[in-house]
Amino acid sequence: MAEIRASFFLECEELLEALQDGLLALDGGDKDPETINICFRAVHSIKGGAGAFGLDDLVRFAHRYETVLDAIRNGTLTPDHDTMLLFFKAADFLSDLVRSSQTGDGLEPDLVEGTLLDLESFTGDAVKEEEAATDFEPMAVSLDLSDFDLPSGTVYRVIFAPEPELFKSGNEPQHLLRALAEAGTARITCDSSKLPRLEALDPENAYLSWTVDIETEVSAEDLTELFDFVDGLCSLVITEVSNAPPDKPDLPAPPPDAVDISNPGAPLASPTLQKSNGTRPTQTPNATVRVDLDRIDRLVNLVGELVINQAMLSQSVAEAGLTSDSQVTSGLEEFMRLTRDIQDSVMMIRAQPVKSMFQRMSRIARETSGAIGKRVNFLTEGDNTEVDKTVIERLADPLTHMIRNAVDHGLESKSDRLAAGKSEEGTITLSAAHKSGRVIIEISDDGDGINRPKVKQIAETRGLIPPGQDLSDHEIDALLFLPGFSTMTQVSDLSGRGVGMDVVRSAIQSLGGRISITSVKGRGTTFSISLPLTLAVLDGMVITVDGETLVVPLSAIVETISLMDDDVKRLGPDTNVIHIRDVFVPLVDLGVELGYRSAPTDYEGRVVLLISQEDGARMALLVDTIEEQRQVVIKGLQATYGRVPGIAAATILGDGKIALIVDPVDLMTRASGKTGTPSEDLQLAG
Repeated sequence: MAEIRASFFLECEELLEALQDGLLALDGGDKDPETINICFRAVHSIKGGAGAFGLDDLVRFAHRYETVLDAIRNGTLTPDHDTMLLFFKAADFLSDLVRSSQTGDGLEPDLVEGTLLDLESFTGDAVKEEEAATDFEPMAVSLDLSDFDLPSGTVYRVIFAPEPELFKSGNEPQHLLRALAEAGTARITCDSSKLPRLEALDPENAYLSWTVDIETEVSAEDLTELFDFVDGLCSLVITEVSNAPPDKPDLPAPPPDAVDISNPGAPLASPTLQKSNGTRPTQTPNATVRVDLDRIDRLVNLVGELVINQAMLSQSVAEAGLTSDSQVTSGLEEFMRLTRDIQDSVMMIRAQPVKSMFQRMSRIARETSGAIGKRVNFLTEGDNTEVDKTVIERLADPLTHMIRNAVDHGLESKSDRLAAGKSEEGTITLSAAHKSGRVIIEISDDGDGINRPKVKQIAETRGLIPPGQDLSDHEIDALLFLPGFSTMTQVSDLSGRGVGMDVVRSAIQSLGGRISITSVKGRGTTFSISLPLTLAVLDGMVITVDGETLVVPLSAIVETISLMDDDVKRLGPDTNVIHIRDVFVPLVDLGVELGYRSAPTDYEGRVVLLISQEDGARMALLVDTIEEQRQVVIKGLQATYGRVPGIAAATILGDGKIALIVDPVDLMTRASGKTGTPSEDLQLAG
């Protein structure tokens, strides 16, 4: 039962996601009746599953919620802005109730009751009357028709075969059969011919089907509507048999191996459905399997060790001096390809769409806008962009703070927006996309942009920078990430405590990511977050500096250059640049920045890696030699050593040695740029 209960809550997550998608579509002006049906079925399925586990509070709330949704389905209620706000709020409370039912933590009764009263206000007393007339207690199926008077009408044969997904969605065949029997006079038989022996029985499969011969005055279309909630979760065929006289209906014989359902010993079970007619084949949904995350993490670690051992084997073969056409070398190359395919496949297992996190941010935006009285249109793009699950989990808190900032700081007040010729409703867009081997997440608003003079003045007032400094726009924007910085003069529930963007940047840097700002006065601000696709492996360039072996992420390298002396140009007493295609790029000596050596005097034949950021900033990273390109397994350092400037992580090479993985962007930010020899100049001057 514990496993079935856990499966129910996993299904609830998918149903809540479908509900959010449907509500967003309705809020965006979608008029398709199927959209509201999707919302209704999601809430109805949650209610059905909750009733099976005796979750009364969840059942009660879901029932009232689906009643209001049904009013929209029937055309008696037209959704407007206020209605949609209530629907989103109710969806949030429904999510909270699912979570509290799972964990056992209760919710504030007043909050739940307040939302229920708001829902009732849209349908008057209809909700209460329907709730009073509805019995949510499980009822035994009683289909003994011996005492019934048979009405005259049309006889239909209904063949109903559930699929496993029907049960996983919280639906029960007996409820459907009972509703069908109430439509007329029915004889129901269960076909158990596909039921295997006990030792071969799969508890998650569906083996039973039912044949219902019903004489009724309703149409076949009306009978079909009884199965609307399980559309796509079963096979359903309804055919007209004959017009029978009132005293003796011409009911066809049941199929062979059928079991009369009136027999208490007859089995009644089975999961999910697909609906089809007599000629269209049933389409089975893609099969999925739920695996505990710890097992996947263990598999990822094992694949990491496989990559390391493959690198060691490659190095041993190279040191043995075997020719490239030898059988061992050919087998090793095939082994390397298989290792890469296995690694890619395992990473895809861990990858998840950011959709669930984006939906959570939508709720944050609604709650924040409601708290401060602003109207916000929250848009999402790239919901299906896949990111490592660990990245998604650790990104939730930074994104929450940034969404609140966008609503509270980024968007102007209603009066200010109207005065600026903008719409009363502000727009915040949260997007995700893959770019250059990384994930780019952007939070943008159409507000007034960053007030840079005010930001600089506040930083000077709080002693964060010396007064009178001449700062560029980029440098002023960077002040927002200083600890203790806040543009709010009063402390509120949302901001003003000086704890914010510095924590956000630290959290993103701990993921191997970086954050940048783009702002245009009067048009809005965009925060861009660049993250690695995975925290497990990366493609890197193995290089050496002063005898030390290091790894530079391949995604950051634009090109490699072999230097000549005349390529290097002096800029200032101890800084050099190189001239690349009519552009001067700062030269940064990796060995000097990491403290391995002093600045060289001769650049002839040395190698430069041209590094580029998303914002276009570039750096020429001076190294000694390039060894090879290799896929390496990331081993974190922060848990043991804390954050190391310029270093992202470490890895184990094929010879068993540890090599540091360089963080080019952090190095670019912190680089001193000292590639000259100022000591000689000082001696000459002395």
